[in-house]
Amino acid sequence: MDVVSVFDDLRPRLIGVAYGLLGSVADAEDVVQDAWIRLQRTDPAGIDDVTGWLVTTTSRLALDVLRSARVRRENYVGPWLPEPVETAPDPADSVSLADTLSWAMLVVLETLTPAERAAFVLHDVFGLSFDEIATALDRNPATCRKLASRARAHVEARQPRFTVDPEAHRRVVTAFAEATATGDLAGLLAVLDPDAVLTADGGGVVFVAPEPVHGAQAIGRFLAGLAGGPAKTMRVTTVNHNPALLVFVDGVLDGVAALGIVDGRIATIDFVRNPHKLGGVSPLNSN
Repeated sequence: MDVVSVFDDLRPRLIGVAYGLLGSVADAEDVVQDAWIRLQRTDPAGIDDVTGWLVTTTSRLALDVLRSARVRRENYVGPWLPEPVETAPDPADSVSLADTLSWAMLVVLETLTPAERAAFVLHDVFGLSFDEIATALDRNPATCRKLASRARAHVEARQPRFTVDPEAHRRVVTAFAEATATGDLAGLLAVLDPDAVLTADGGGVVFVAPEPVHGAQAIGRFLAGLAGGPAKTMRVTTVNHNPALLVFVDGVLDGVAALGIVDGRIATIDFVRNPHKLGGVSPLNSN
């Protein structure tokens, strides 16, 4: 059996599984690399199903990282957001590790327990059976089914219902970018939902609003006040199948703003500035 070929073919899926559990590309790649090392140290003759073994091992390793990460995140400076990954505007055209994970889902997944998240992601997103999940989680299938059901109800209740209209989204995002870059408060208020929420993640590394900013007026004033700083340019893109902006300061990638749009207005702004979380987007400024 050529385990190298099996691993190479399966690697994108393994990274997708780990990313779904961890919300971090770097951590997902580390977990998959660890699974590969463990496979190399194992006699292939003793493995009946290499694919199943790799998925189970990757899931277990990712779950271990997730449990320790939750402890670290309790001491994280400010809000914690997932790591964004650029994707094709049309999900049907995407072949990246994030092709089945929307930004809104990733944000909601952060509110689940590690076991709930694992059961939901492995079953509902990647299609594993509860028998397979039970092996990965060291629990019985019935318990895994209950975990997934509880997680599913939570996701359905919490995940925002953003409208899907790519052309309308581009117009809104472009208008928001122009108003933000120029400090146009009236322009910002024209595209922000009255109850909009801005959440920023700087990880204690760079300056961001330390708490979520609520309401169009407060967000508009906050963003308009930033317009007088260093020269900013923005590029419209898509992250995790969600309209977004790449923000450049003096030509260098400074952050990613994922925008949730409802009825033609921006309802959520998730701004990732932590430089350690920007590896999943192109650093090139096309403007």
